Amino acid sequence: MIVQGDVFFTRAKKLPVNAEVKQRSNRGYIIADGEATGHAHVVDDDVELLESDGILYLKTAKEIQVKHEEHKPVILSKGIWKVGIVKEYDPFSEEARPVRD
Repeated sequence: MIVQGDVFFTRAKKLPVNAEVKQRSNRGYIIADGEATGHAHVVDDDVELLESDGILYLKTAKEIQVKHEEHKPVILSKGIWKVGIVKEYDPFSEEARPVRD
């Protein structure tokens, strides 16, 4: 697992059959937008970013960097990566929710 702030990447063996291609924005491929700061986890290399059932997958044929304005870049080697968002648990409300970056 590779972690960058509230986002983490784990290896995936294959892409889901129903995965839909996500388009590149003018900033690059947006992995996750920061709700609190407006910053984003971004890849500006040539990759495939896909979504299936609300989960993002990143496929790359070479080593790439994921960048964020408030975190050090992380390196992902070639392959397929599943993108996750860290969750926090509130024992008082008994709810899990995504961490806000």
